[in-house]
Amino acid sequence: MSSRTSRDEVDVTRRKSCHCHTSAIVCATQRVNADLSRRGFVAGMTASVASLGLFTSAKAAPAESPRPILFTNLRLFDGTSSSLRDGLFLLVEGTRIKAVGTGTPAAPDGARVIHCGGRVIMPGLIDSHWHAMFAGLPLPVLLQGDAGFINLAAAADAERTLMRGFTTIRDLGGPTFALKQAIDQGLAIGPRIYPCGAMITSSGGHGDMRPLSELPRASGGPFGSIREAEGAMIADGTDEVMLRVREQLTQGASHIKVVASGGVSSPRSPLDAATFTEAELRAAVDICRDWNTIVTVHAYMPRPVQRAIAAGAKCIEHAHLMDDATAAIMAEKGVWLSIQPFLTEEDQLPQTGESRAKMFEIFEGTNNAYKLAIKHGIKTAFGSDLLFSQTLAKRQGVMLTHLTRWYTNAEILKQATAANGELLSLSGPRNPYPGKLGVIEDGALADLLVVDGNPLEDITLVANPEKSFVVIMKDGMIYKNTL
Repeated sequence: MSSRTSRDEVDVTRRKSCHCHTSAIVCATQRVNADLSRRGFVAGMTASVASLGLFTSAKAAPAESPRPILFTNLRLFDGTSSSLRDGLFLLVEGTRIKAVGTGTPAAPDGARVIHCGGRVIMPGLIDSHWHAMFAGLPLPVLLQGDAGFINLAAAADAERTLMRGFTTIRDLGGPTFALKQAIDQGLAIGPRIYPCGAMITSSGGHGDMRPLSELPRASGGPFGSIREAEGAMIADGTDEVMLRVREQLTQGASHIKVVASGGVSSPRSPLDAATFTEAELRAAVDICRDWNTIVTVHAYMPRPVQRAIAAGAKCIEHAHLMDDATAAIMAEKGVWLSIQPFLTEEDQLPQTGESRAKMFEIFEGTNNAYKLAIKHGIKTAFGSDLLFSQTLAKRQGVMLTHLTRWYTNAEILKQATAANGELLSLSGPRNPYPGKLGVIEDGALADLLVVDGNPLEDITLVANPEKSFVVIMKDGMIYKNTL
C-alpha cells in the first residue's frame, strides 16, 4: 500500500480526577473568547494554515467521495461481541462501512486494498468526557497566552487525540464550536466533537471562580469576572437556567451539561453541596426535551445525583461518592453513568489543601462506585477527563487500562466503543453526526482502527497507540497507515 498522501488518505505519521470541576476552566475560556471570536478562530486558523504550512495533510480532504477501501484478511472486534471473528473482509465506501463478510471478495473498480495480515480491526475509541480546548495546554498558558495561539494549540491537541485512536470525543465544557467546525470542514485534523458549549453552573457552584469582592450578584445581573463565554455560565433561578441552556443549543450544542454539586478544585464549592434545586435542574431538562436532546449532570454525592434523576437527567457525570440506594435508582430509571477511573495522583494535576483532601476522597470512592454500577447493571460510559497537561493527555488510553480492576478486556472495549456510541445517540436530532458510532457493521460510520496485536488478550495495546494502531480511519478517511 502506498504511503503517498492522496485525496482519500491523510498521512500525518511524519508530524510528530475530574478536572471539569476546575474553576480555572472558566477563566481560561475568557482568554480564548475575549480576543478571538468563534468566526475569527476559523478564519484565523485558515490563514495560519495557509501561511505557516500547518496541517498540510488537511488539503487531502476529498472534494468528492473517496474511492472504496477494501480491508482483507482481518480479525474483527465489532464493538459488541466478546470474541473475535476471523478470516473476514471489510469494505468502506465513502463515509460508511458498506459490507463485512467472510473470505476475500473481488475488489470493486478503483478500490484500494489493504491487507491486514491477520491483524485486528476494531471501532475507533470514544471518550465520553473530554475538554478539547483545555486538554493539552498548561493552565498558565491558557490564562495568559495569546488567544490565536491557544486555538491553534487546541487544534494540534485535537490531532494528537485522533492519533491516540480516539475518533470521537464528547466535550463536557469549553468553547469548542469553532474547533469542531474547523475539523468538520477539513481545516484541522481531529476527532468528531459532540459539543455542549458552556457548562451551566450557579452562584457559588463549581465553576464560579469570582473573587468575593464581586459579590453579591443581582439576579440576572452581570457575571463579573465570568463573562458570557463558553466555558461556564452562571444561572440562578429557572428563568436564567432556561436562557443559558437555549443559548448553548442555539450555538449548536449536541447536549447540555449542568453542574449540580461541588468539585475537587472549586475552593468554595464542597463536594457534598447540592448547587441547583430540582426545579432549576428540571428547567434545563425541559428545554432540552423541547429540543429533543439530553442533559448530563455533574454530581458526586447521593443527594445531587438523586435530585438530577428526579428532574429527568439522562446521564450523570462522575458519581464517585454515590451509595447503594442511589445506584439502584439510576439502574431503575435507565440513567447513564459517565465515570472516570481515577485511582492515584498520576491521574490528576497536583492539588493542595482542601482540594487535595477532596481529590483523595474521590480516589477512595472510585472502587465502590464501579462496584455499585456493576452490581445494579447501570449503563456505564468511559470518560477520561484529563486537563491542562500533555503528560496527562497522553494517558487517555492508559485510563482505559485502569478498568481491568472491574471488567474484562472485552467489556472495557465495549464500553469505549459501542456503549459510548449508544450514549452519544441520545442527542437525537441534535446529533451532529447521524449514523451508528462505536460498532463495525453494515451501514455504520467508518471510524476504525487496525491493531497490531489482540486487545482482547492485551488491553495495554490501547495505552501505546503510536506502536499498536497501524491504521487509523475516521469518516472513511485514513489518517495513519504504517502497514
